[in-house]
Amino acid sequence: MTDPRILVLGAGGIGGYFGGRLAEAGADVTFLVREGRRRVLDERGLRIESQFGNADLDARTILASDVENGYDAIILTCKAYDLDDAIRTIAPALASSGFVLPLLNGVAHIDILNEAFGRNRVLGGSARIQVALTDEGVVRQLNDWRSITFGEQSGEMSDRVGVLKALFDKTRGVEVHAVADIMQRMWEKLVHLATAAAMTCLMRANVGEIVRTPDGEKIFLGLLDTMGHIAAAQGFRPSKEFIETYRKTFAQRDSLYTTSMLRDVERRGRTEADHIIGFMLQKARGAGVDAQTLLLAYTHLKAYEQRLAAGRFA
Repeated sequence: MTDPRILVLGAGGIGGYFGGRLAEAGADVTFLVREGRRRVLDERGLRIESQFGNADLDARTILASDVENGYDAIILTCKAYDLDDAIRTIAPALASSGFVLPLLNGVAHIDILNEAFGRNRVLGGSARIQVALTDEGVVRQLNDWRSITFGEQSGEMSDRVGVLKALFDKTRGVEVHAVADIMQRMWEKLVHLATAAAMTCLMRANVGEIVRTPDGEKIFLGLLDTMGHIAAAQGFRPSKEFIETYRKTFAQRDSLYTTSMLRDVERRGRTEADHIIGFMLQKARGAGVDAQTLLLAYTHLKAYEQRLAAGRFA
């Protein structure tokens, strides 16, 4: 597999950025999108705004009704609550020797994808980027995070991982890492994300705004430690370097860092509360880890869902 056919499910923030960078570098990329997004892409192209270079691309798109078999790699960028529908949509497209690279938040989706496609056809993957899709359909990068990390669940450095890395190596605005410990890395990202999402959603504020309160930093760092204990109980203890990095991140008084989950709440949208916060709370309970702040955050988000379902927002 030297020139794989790549299907990217979604051309929003994550899919639009990484898929767009691959297409910009000459890779064979098709975007599987909904009708509304297809109209925007047909009319305006795939536009990326980034400090690492803007792009205005002609994007090849298909709808779910157009799916045909033969894609060597499928990059999955859906929200966790859309995963079942996504699996049904992409299954007919995957070539017999093809593989799926999920870039979803968390780790709960891996078991679901393994069951659907087989463990040997599912890579582990993680994206570290802050990006948003504007009302005008532009993929806008919000800071200098731009990394994608992937690898075999087995830890093998396979040929297909090497091919995919080589494609990303040709792109601009992407830091690519092919690794032998992807599950460890995904768990570490989950510790980071669950901490940040729980705190920013619970407090409805960015990191700096929380840290500047009298006890915000103490609560933030306490939750980070709790998340580390939960991961360790699952066999994925975060490294000392990881914990030190995020202790600094979550103590930065001038930080503007927020999370996509808070942005979802602020726009009155659905969230991945169950997939991220609820998943970690379930693991905490199973391991006997005291997680009161996590429980408060999860309850807060579930109450938000009740209000959203009842239409009780102005």
